[in-house]
Amino acid sequence: MLKQLRKIAATRAAGVFLYGLIRFYSLTFRVRMENERQWVEELDRGGRVLICLWHQHFFIAVKFLAKYRKYNPCVMISRSLDGDIGARIVEAGGVAVARGSSSRGGKAALKEMIKMLKTKELGAHILDGPRGPAGIVKGGAIAIAHGAGAAIVPTYVQPDRAWYFRSWDRFFIPKPFAKIKIYFYPKIILPPLKDKKDFEKQRKNLEDILRPHLWR
Repeated sequence: MLKQLRKIAATRAAGVFLYGLIRFYSLTFRVRMENERQWVEELDRGGRVLICLWHQHFFIAVKFLAKYRKYNPCVMISRSLDGDIGARIVEAGGVAVARGSSSRGGKAALKEMIKMLKTKELGAHILDGPRGPAGIVKGGAIAIAHGAGAAIVPTYVQPDRAWYFRSWDRFFIPKPFAKIKIYFYPKIILPPLKDKKDFEKQRKNLEDILRPHLWR
């Protein structure tokens, strides 16, 4: 029964409904964005930006990505039933989706995401999705940023109250009327890669910045 309901939720019509429901629910939130101006100015100058955040924090991204529709946002989402549901929801909000993950269709999805970001200006990337481990940055963000020539903007979401799922990442949904801070770190322009050690250093640096902002 549950699987059947999830299949229904993965349809285009359900995505539109769920997107509207999330947008309506999000109207109760009191959201404060910090350091938004810097990376928006980067986009306005013709640059490219990759917003990077944990899987745990992604619920609010449905709301804030829609705010930046004029920059044609894109995101990579896994090839799974849950990914189908998520893709339908964000597509209803005007976000382009590259399908794939580190475990399924990863290389093709990375190429598609890089191609999208080169033309669409703004991308969002889930650093530890779709299966974790939580708080471990996978290599996708670094590969996308280099491939598309995009600045990385580490981002975290901090609600004053939320429901936490019993999932691998303790995914959260802010409670009604929650106060939410969305914090954007200063943009990171990655230097050219010389070898695999450079790649790992850049990956670990991003992990160190955002690891303290996993909420339990």
